[in-house]
Amino acid sequence: MKRTRSGKRIELTERDLAIFRLLRQYRYLRSTYIHAFVGGASETRLKERLGDLFHEGYLDRPSKQWEFADGRHRPAVHDIGAGAVRALREAGGTYGDARTFLSEAAHRQFQHSLMICEVLASLDLAIRADPLLRFIAWPEMLARAPEATRQSPAPFRLPVPSGGFLVPDGLFGIEYRGGDIKAYRFFALEADRGTMPVARSTHGQSSYLAKLARYREVLQNQIFKTHLRLPNLIVLTVTEDPDRLASIIGSMIGPEPTFLFKHASASNLASPMRSLLQTAWQRAGLAPLAIDTP
Repeated sequence: MKRTRSGKRIELTERDLAIFRLLRQYRYLRSTYIHAFVGGASETRLKERLGDLFHEGYLDRPSKQWEFADGRHRPAVHDIGAGAVRALREAGGTYGDARTFLSEAAHRQFQHSLMICEVLASLDLAIRADPLLRFIAWPEMLARAPEATRQSPAPFRLPVPSGGFLVPDGLFGIEYRGGDIKAYRFFALEADRGTMPVARSTHGQSSYLAKLARYREVLQNQIFKTHLRLPNLIVLTVTEDPDRLASIIGSMIGPEPTFLFKHASASNLASPMRSLLQTAWQRAGLAPLAIDTP
């Protein structure tokens, strides 16, 4: 929990550098996710190595994770440290495409930021395991956007026709391969921890249904095409509470083909949750939809 330098000499390996690049891409990852990405015969040995890298200043462990009652009973969350940044700079090369657009500053809503990383990493890992699929990271999407969007200081902000902006928790795509034919779906992610009411009796106050209404504006006016040059956009909501999930879906009026929902508790997400890709997502008024097939 606290860094205690031992002066142990660390000879960095290629796997260490791969871990540093992962944390550059994701910002926060638990040891379970790091092991799933970089492999190795023993997860225990990897945890010991992560401990050495933490105590000698290469990795950080965000202190906010220990503030929660069960924080000490779950795999430790890691962030990139000054030593890892220096090592990557000396090694040269690229870090790979970022999976999130989380800032490098400390996050006030740490649990929410961690949930974003865990959902995206779970999907990324499941997609990597399927040779017919490819994960499309946010920077690859941005590279195809209009110049005005690429030059924006916050290109992930989607303009809402009625006013203001909508900022998804994450943006990614899936490429589906079948012979010489490729198909694509693109997704906006909302990681919902239940911090706002599902609905409000007073118009104009924040609620989850009001957020979805703003997404509906973006979809109906095809802002995803003009702002990002995407052929389509599907909104994924992952929520920690199954009762809240049922309430959101039950409150929606009429069929909603482009709004997909799934429950994932914090304990489920403590390890890679590949079922986020491999099982169908719920929809209001329509049959569930699988996103692992075109």
